[in-house]
Amino acid sequence: MALLLKKAYELYFHIFEELADPRTEHLPLMSSPFPTIILLVLYYKFIYDWGPKFMEKREPYDLKNILIVFNLSQVIANGYLVLVVGIPLYLKMNWVCQPIDWSRSPQGYYELHLTYVYYLLKVLDLLDTVFFVLKKNYRQVSFLHVYHHIGMTSMVWVAVKFIPGGQGAVIGLINCFVHTVMYGYYLLTAYDPVYKKSVLLKKNITQLQLIQFCIFIFIFGRLMFIDCSYPKIVSYFFVPQNFFMLVLFGDFYYKCYIKQKPVNVK
Repeated sequence: MALLLKKAYELYFHIFEELADPRTEHLPLMSSPFPTIILLVLYYKFIYDWGPKFMEKREPYDLKNILIVFNLSQVIANGYLVLVVGIPLYLKMNWVCQPIDWSRSPQGYYELHLTYVYYLLKVLDLLDTVFFVLKKNYRQVSFLHVYHHIGMTSMVWVAVKFIPGGQGAVIGLINCFVHTVMYGYYLLTAYDPVYKKSVLLKKNITQLQLIQFCIFIFIFGRLMFIDCSYPKIVSYFFVPQNFFMLVLFGDFYYKCYIKQKPVNVK
């Protein structure tokens, strides 16, 4: 037993100390995987257990003002990363093969901190589900929704810890653009619920998400077959993961917008 524990500790030390980017040690939530794991466990426990029990004998909360502020903040944060930070940075990068800048230069730290801010946005996204529970919109707490949030938060933590910046930065740019549009729609529906009736808006946002996954699969699938110093192990994990997300979102799209043949498309 002692030998097993020793081997487990050595493996943990090798992965999270020797292989990890040492520049991340000073960043909150990044010293080890446990803070993020605990956060996601609490998130899961709240949305499926504590939250529903708390709301069982309560009326749904009116969160209109909170949702307006939250969604507006998301639009500003994601839009800022795309327009002010992302595009100027990514215009300089090689979209075919962009190595990771592991140095302690200003540019290296700049890419690291951008990836970290993107991780914090994924943590903030978890509040989406919390609001669903407090409004008793349990139908929206679907497997797709929860899997996507937990998966994104976990993967971006790994990206910050081991592979910040480089070719993976393309993911952040595209995903922040999609989230700017998505939270813009949520902002409209929070301000005036009449926008929830617009099937066309919801359909277009889902199409945008499907396109994003296709782009990710193409970019990282290509990295498997070209000579590039960006770690290929990322592609071996990321391509199947995004293909799975493409299948899940594709199934959702088919059931909601093709099979049901919605009448209202305005």
